[in-house]
Amino acid sequence: MEIKLGSLKRDAEEAEGTAIIIDVFRAFTTAAIAFDHGAKEITLFAEPTDALALHKKGVGDYLMGEVDGKKPEGFDFGNSPHEISQVDLTGKTLIQSTRAGTVGVEAASKALQIFLGSFVVAQATVDAIKAENPELVSIIAMGDQGVVRSDEDEHCGIYLRNIMEERKPDFNAVKSLILKGGATQKFFDPQQPQYHPGGRYPRFGGRPLPICHEDQPRGWADSSPKARWLDLGCEPVQCQVLSPGTLGLPSAIKSNTA
Repeated sequence: MEIKLGSLKRDAEEAEGTAIIIDVFRAFTTAAIAFDHGAKEITLFAEPTDALALHKKGVGDYLMGEVDGKKPEGFDFGNSPHEISQVDLTGKTLIQSTRAGTVGVEAASKALQIFLGSFVVAQATVDAIKAENPELVSIIAMGDQGVVRSDEDEHCGIYLRNIMEERKPDFNAVKSLILKGGATQKFFDPQQPQYHPGGRYPRFGGRPLPICHEDQPRGWADSSPKARWLDLGCEPVQCQVLSPGTLGLPSAIKSNTA
C-alpha cells in the first residue's frame, strides 16, 4: 500500500486511489457527531447556495455548515459539533456545506473512493481502509478554506499515516502541538461566539482532554464547558466510518463534480 500526503484543494484535485479528505476543525468532526446522534445520511456540497437549492426541492431534513465559521443564512445549524450534539437526529438526513472539507470532497473527482477524516474517526477509518488494502491512499489535509495549511489537519494526516503503517504516534504530543496552533486560538476568543469560547479548557484528572480522539471514555469533567470540548472535537464517538458509501454520497458527488 502506497500512502501519499497532500494539502489543500489543489492536492485534493489530484488525489487518486482511496482518498481521505481531512477537516478536523470542524466539518468532519461535526459529521461524526451527527451520526453519533442518530443521523441517517449526510449529503455534501461545496457551495452553500447549491445546498440550499437542493433543500428547497424537499431533500434533507436539515442544513448544516459554515461560511467564515458562521452559519449561512437559511441553514438550520452551523458547523459546530457542540450545536449538532444538542439535537436528536434519529433517522434524519442532513446536507452539509463548509469552506474546506466539503470543498475537498467535491474536488477529489479523480479518487476511486473517499473517506472523511478527523481524529474522532481516525482508527475506524484506518481499519476500514486496511481491510480493503488499496494500492494507493491519498491523505489530504484541507486546512483553512482549502488554501492555507493548518496544524490540526496536517497533524491528523501524519497521525493517520503513522497508524496505517502500524506505528504508534504519541497523541499527547500531537494534542499539545494542535492546542498551540493558530487555528485553535479562535476557540478561546470571546469575539468569535460561533466557536463557543466561554470558560476554561476542560480537564480530566488534572490533564487537558484529547482533541478529537476516539479512544477515551465518556463522562469527562461534567462541570467543564461542553461547548468548548465538543467544538475542539473532544467528544469520543462510536460512529460508522465516514465515507461516500456510508454517507449515501455517490450520486450527489458524481452529479456535482461532473
